Amino acid sequence: MNLHDWIDEVCDVLDIETEADEGLLLDLAGVVHDNVHAAAGPVTAFLLGVATALRGASPDEVERLADRVQELAEAWDRPAAPAAEDDDPIADGGIDIDEPIDVSIDEDAFA
Repeated sequence: MNLHDWIDEVCDVLDIETEADEGLLLDLAGVVHDNVHAAAGPVTAFLLGVATALRGASPDEVERLADRVQELAEAWDRPAAPAAEDDDPIADGGIDIDEPIDVSIDEDAFA
């Protein structure tokens, strides 16, 4: 199974119809990973998805939003000593996976 097939299957499971530019998302996640934090890449891709969904963004708008986030990541003032590749923020206690996260979404925004 390739990445595009995976995306199609996830969309089916989530009962959504959307197209994902996996190249754009992977590039953005890589820049954020390298310039901000290892865990920031997937979180940023998720936030980009939320922002584009709330806006009903066209593919061109998604690209513009991704460019803005990438510019932010490239300018980010990351500490001089980047974390080692084997650092795991969850295992190291940096992220509490048991703590609930408040992700309030205005359902009227999707109407």
